[in-house]
Amino acid sequence: MKLSGKVAVVTGASSGIGAGIARALAAEGASFVVNYATSKPRADAVVADIAAAGGVAIAVQADMSQSADVVHLFEQVKAQYGRLDVLVNNAGVSQYEMVADLTEAAFHHQFNVNVLGVFLGIREALKLFGESGGSIINLSSILSTDPSPSSSVYSATKGAIDTMTFALARELGPRNIRVNSILPGLTNTPLTDGNFAGAFGEKLLAGSPLGRFGEPEDIAPVAVFLASDDAHWVTGEAIRASGGVRGAGY
Repeated sequence: MKLSGKVAVVTGASSGIGAGIARALAAEGASFVVNYATSKPRADAVVADIAAAGGVAIAVQADMSQSADVVHLFEQVKAQYGRLDVLVNNAGVSQYEMVADLTEAAFHHQFNVNVLGVFLGIREALKLFGESGGSIINLSSILSTDPSPSSSVYSATKGAIDTMTFALARELGPRNIRVNSILPGLTNTPLTDGNFAGAFGEKLLAGSPLGRFGEPEDIAPVAVFLASDDAHWVTGEAIRASGGVRGAGY
């Protein structure tokens, strides 16, 4: 139970990688807040899974791109648990289109959720970290370093997250708050549902040394490590969890 007695928040945790991380952290003893934007039934299902396994969790709705929602989320954390030890910034959106077809609205939506949402979450979380510090884990992507065609804006948001990670590791180190990012590769989630089908999927699969796409359960153990005291000397790192895939298969 590497996280016994710890309090954790995972944003965007109603499905996919976020849900996988939530279940894994709870299995290691963390008390939990499952954040969701729109799908209360799926968030409640994650909470039920955690409870069935003997864990403690609540679900709290918040659109991470909206300051008032984020403030409310962390008010609920304080009311329920009184403090925070681990924040996983997982909430994110993607829209893959060539730049000539991408609208300003799509540009701002991705940056508002993927980048502003991380900033707002960290800003509020810092009010709840105690003297013992804690761990902030930002979900990035291998596209931050090796973007594919049609991913220019999404990849830029993930590059911004990595840069924020490096800067905040230096800024928050004196408070013993570690800040790292995880760069998943090609992972089966609702966000990528249908993207790996047909000949395109076969091309991507051919570039995987391990011969398969990732699953949320492949990413979750990395988050458990970064959240735990095992990673007490790890901060300011961008850790790839891609099964050896270096880019998007191009």
